[in-house]
Order: sequence, then structure tokens, then C-alpha cells
Amino acid sequence: AGANWASAAEQRFGRIDVLINCAGVLLHYPIDEEDESALDTMLEINLKAPLRLTRAALPALRETGSGRIVNLVSMSGKRVKGISAGYSISKYAEMAMTHATRNAAWDDGVRVTALCSSWVDTDMAQVSNMEREKMTRREDVAELVKTTIELPNTAHLNEITVNCQLEV
Repeated sequence: AGANWASAAEQRFGRIDVLINCAGVLLHYPIDEEDESALDTMLEINLKAPLRLTRAALPALRETGSGRIVNLVSMSGKRVKGISAGYSISKYAEMAMTHATRNAAWDDGVRVTALCSSWVDTDMAQVSNMEREKMTRREDVAELVKTTIELPNTAHLNEITVNCQLEV
């Protein structure tokens, strides 16, 4: 699927300048759960889908000399809260993929950023007991992505953390 997307994008636009991986599903999976189907689903969507798209787009991004990849990783890729471990496991893995991609493509001018937000006012955030008006707005995340992709190669942001509440 990733190769098909990259091919279609190149045919339609002539090149790929930016890839934004905004994939995520949040399922309950505590560490002592023996049925790994929820974990498998999260790894497939939260890690493998962005990995496949990245792998497919990377040749075209390298050709530009200034390609950009922004992975919306989540603060769950930097810390674990609560007892549901699966989401954090998948997002830590996505964080590792982000760093590995940056290392692999840096010399070709590709810059890769992990955007790690806490609660953003999206449908997924309905599992939170936080009031939606206190969450980070989607528009603010979009503005950060825009800023990240517009920066020159000499002013790269490896990671951005965005919080709507105090992280301790």
C-alpha cells in the first residue's frame, strides 16, 4: 500500500517533498494480557503503516535534497502513564523508527521530526476524562507541523513536545 501511495503521489505531483505520518489507534492492552491481538493491531497501525509509507517515500524525499518527514508520535512515545502498555509500546517503537530514519537519510538532506503531543482534541481523546476545551487544538498541532517542514536543513527540530497539562 505504501509503494502504491508513493507512486501515485509522484505521478500526480512529480515529486514528494513531505510525508506526515499521523497514524494511531488506542486499544486497551495491559502488560499482563496474554491475548496480543490488541497489541498486534496497534503495532500494525501505529508503527508498521508509517514505516511502510516512510520506506516507500524515502527515495523521492532524498531526491529533493530537503525532504521532510513528520511523525506524530505522541507523548506516549516518551513516557508511560497508566496500566495500558500497548499504545506506549507502539509509540516508543515509532520514536525509534523516527530516529533511525533521520540517521539513515540525514546526509541526503531529509529531516525527520517526532512531534510528541499529549491530549489533542480528536476523536481518540474521547477516552480521556479531560475536558476537550483544555486539550491541545488540532490547529495548533498543524501549525507546528507547518513550521517544522518550512525550516531550512540548518535549523532542524529532532523532537517537539506539546503539552496541554503539566508533565511530571
